[in-house]
Amino acid sequence: MAQRTPTTASSLIAIFVSVAVAAGVALAGGQGGAAVAGVPIMASCVGMAFLVQWIAFVPALVKQTERFYDLTGSVTYLSVTWAAVLLTGTFDLRGLVMAGLVSVWAVRLGSFLFSRIHADGKDGRFDDIKPSAPRFLMTWTLQGLWVSLTLAAALAAITTLEPAPLGVLDGVGAVIWGVGFGVEVVADRQKRAFRVSHPGRFIDTGLWAWSRHPNYFGEITLWVGIAMMAASTLSGWPWVTMVSPVFVAFLLTRVSGIPMLERRADERWGGQEDYARYKASTSVLVPWPPRA
Repeated sequence: MAQRTPTTASSLIAIFVSVAVAAGVALAGGQGGAAVAGVPIMASCVGMAFLVQWIAFVPALVKQTERFYDLTGSVTYLSVTWAAVLLTGTFDLRGLVMAGLVSVWAVRLGSFLFSRIHADGKDGRFDDIKPSAPRFLMTWTLQGLWVSLTLAAALAAITTLEPAPLGVLDGVGAVIWGVGFGVEVVADRQKRAFRVSHPGRFIDTGLWAWSRHPNYFGEITLWVGIAMMAASTLSGWPWVTMVSPVFVAFLLTRVSGIPMLERRADERWGGQEDYARYKASTSVLVPWPPRA
């Protein structure tokens, strides 16, 4: 019991902090934006992001499954984004383009992750988490935070009452999004094909010959593009929502992305000379020619 109490306590603290941070960003980003019944639409959308996770958590806990975790995240992106568009009701061209780009990304990634876990049968990251209700709830709450902060800049732009004309920055942002999306799609497909043809071996071909995590580079890049498209509409407190790409980069490079996968790779192939050479010569994130 003494070992479980800190875990439960830290999980509950993480849940509280996640909701508080998301609420703060939502209130800041919703300043000067559209509202319904006096409540900023952006705040309502962030509330929806968490509500969807908590509803999905209940059957997941009962059935002790994480198989719909990533799919729920993608559905949440779609629901929150289009709720913002419909509730705002202005149908600004920038907002519609951004909503479309987010939707393309969410559908693609959600279907990819769902098919992967369907093939694998489970996600090993959840093995030690599922039995504990507080810890499992924390992961679903963190997904609510992930959706809220990642979408923050886009939501602020979509719900603004003073949309700006499309300009060069929007075009540059769209191109950057396209580059990031393309890199992520190609990297995911290359890895899936490699795992089928080379089971049990680490991938070191294609984009993976230039980066150990090119899919994460692509994801960070595409959200930078979305933030650039949103920037023209921001003034005052809504600039807080530019935390979006920073949060994505921090999450993937310091929390649940690269650190976790690097540890698992070291445990699996750490004693192999070819893996040691690959790790020493290949960029961690940004695609770059291998070091000699």
